[in-house]
Amino acid sequence: MLAFSFPLFVPASRPDRFQKAAASGADTIIIDLEDAVQEGRKDQAREQAAQTFSGLNGSDVWLRVNASDTRWHEKDVEVAVQGGLKGIVLPKAESAEQIRQVRARMRGDQLLIALVESARGIRDAYAIAEVSDRLLFGSIDFALDAGCAETDEACLMARSTLVIASRAARIPAPLDGVTVKVNDEGAVRSAASYANGLGFGGKLLIHPAQLKPARAAFAPSAEDIEWARKILSSGEGGEARSLDGDMIDAPVVERARRLLVRLEETA
Repeated sequence: MLAFSFPLFVPASRPDRFQKAAASGADTIIIDLEDAVQEGRKDQAREQAAQTFSGLNGSDVWLRVNASDTRWHEKDVEVAVQGGLKGIVLPKAESAEQIRQVRARMRGDQLLIALVESARGIRDAYAIAEVSDRLLFGSIDFALDAGCAETDEACLMARSTLVIASRAARIPAPLDGVTVKVNDEGAVRSAASYANGLGFGGKLLIHPAQLKPARAAFAPSAEDIEWARKILSSGEGGEARSLDGDMIDAPVVERARRLLVRLEETA
């Protein structure tokens, strides 16, 4: 699993878009059986999607199944396992037990990604992170559940909780929720930059046009790169020293090293 990731959602009811999504440059595509498909079409969408999975071999494909308490959930998980997909996204994740129940039905090499989007999910985020391969933040549904505005300030505690829970569980940093403004690169970049600053490891996308600004927001700036190279050129030892009037010690050197690693991962 990539440290920095920008998965692209595609509706399961539109198999004609699967190959286009896979060729968009996104490192992962998420075929969506949940919010993107109307209730009356979920069984049909699942069957249509399953018929195209073989054509996506070699692509990193996750399936967002319907929630554990829905009548479609069991068949959704079965299709994901039988179809050989690399990951399953479980929406409305609210407990570690939900994760364990899905995990018990999966292949050992599949990823289980928990989409946390409620107050209960945030409350139990630490336990969920311990049994998941990665966390995703469903900001829109969280705001609805919590009865708050979908603003940076209102969702700050929830976002920070997922970042800390992921780090404590030693899993990759979580991925932030979608930006609904499809053609507004500035809005996507601003939201991605904010998530980057909080410690997220990427962002969920709903259109290929969002990929470029999201990646750009997570890439180190030219100033950061220059600073990191200067730090490392001054010596990589952990001993404290002074450089241009600033104290340099082991954590500063490690931050510089990680910035240059990120440069490669977000290129």
